[in-house]
Amino acid sequence: MERYFTSEWHEDIRHRVREFAEREVRPRIAEMETSRAVAHDLSRLIARQGWIGVTIPKVYGGMEAGHLAKTIIIEELSRVSGAMGAMVQASQLGVAKILHFGSAQQKGTWLPRIAAGDCLPTIAVTEPESGGHVLGMGSTAVRDGDDYLLNGRKVFVGNSHVGDLHGVVVRTGEGSKGLSAFLVEADRPGFSLGELQPAMGLHGFSFGELIFDNCRVPAANLLGTEGQGLAVAYSSSILYGRPNLTAVSLGIHQAVFEETTALCIERERYGAPLGELTNIKLKLGRMKSRLMTARLAAYHAVHLLDQGLPCDAELMNAKLLNVEAAVDSTRDGMEIHAASGLFTDRPVERYLRDAHHIYAPAGTSDIQLLRLGEVALGMAKGQWSEHLADLVRTVEPPRRDEQLEPAGHAG
Repeated sequence: MERYFTSEWHEDIRHRVREFAEREVRPRIAEMETSRAVAHDLSRLIARQGWIGVTIPKVYGGMEAGHLAKTIIIEELSRVSGAMGAMVQASQLGVAKILHFGSAQQKGTWLPRIAAGDCLPTIAVTEPESGGHVLGMGSTAVRDGDDYLLNGRKVFVGNSHVGDLHGVVVRTGEGSKGLSAFLVEADRPGFSLGELQPAMGLHGFSFGELIFDNCRVPAANLLGTEGQGLAVAYSSSILYGRPNLTAVSLGIHQAVFEETTALCIERERYGAPLGELTNIKLKLGRMKSRLMTARLAAYHAVHLLDQGLPCDAELMNAKLLNVEAAVDSTRDGMEIHAASGLFTDRPVERYLRDAHHIYAPAGTSDIQLLRLGEVALGMAKGQWSEHLADLVRTVEPPRRDEQLEPAGHAG
């Protein structure tokens, strides 16, 4: 089914990422789960593969391979480690704001560094009091000569504690046109990190707090123009956040299906493999059906995005289906594992914890349903995928005999 959308090149990059994830990521999972510390070194190692530059044009050293390739990369990393899949997807949000709104100088400065794995970017929108209500944010930027002074706090920022360049949306005026976005380097005076709080899952990934206390940022770090902050936030969330998180859910879903199927083949009950029981076959059948449907929705949505076609509804639907399907299948997997699934010597309990982390970012399932309802009623206020079609449309994927990463990247 998925080969309808993928080329031989896509399958080659899938194999390459899967082999890397098994060799370099899987052996580190136990330590990440035990320590719950941010996996700084592993995050950098993954970045140096060049995969964060998958949507960055070749002129900046990127792969220019599109959103389907990005989905496959995140999916395959998430199949082994949801935390590291989340790290790459969060970095891609940081890429989006520069690709869509960066000046020529900003693109020339930062995109080559990101593509080479020398810079991990983030985007910071959510605040403690306003949550997902973007227009309710209170952090500010005030012009001071050739600079801006930033004050406030951002929370749940993906890659908070490994990020080198934060894309921060703050208030410069009133109303929806009073938001602006800035690039803030992590070593700027007045910028600091909050203490990383332990979380249920995604151990090894950081999604924490950024603090700005009279943080002075040059006016040249303004993304686009004053008043474009809402567009930066929404376009990054819709065109990158939804498909990226879809990919993380898809990878976790694939992992729990493989793990549960293996258990049903290996373990015996009543003198036969567990999978011979009718009720177990039914649960596995539901898991397989969900996985097939979820992958179809995911690949179809990003295929449309790569073609520059309107697909906001498809991106919403893909995120909704994949998050809900992954959670349902991890629950079925836990039930099949029974008591053995409660212990950490098997990964199914990790999959369940990680899957729940993907529910809220880029809109909860209720938000996706609400927006889809508006589409059904003809109440949708335009489509970001249509508005930015020329910026997301990709060239044809590389030929199979072309290199998989830009020159100079670690293999």
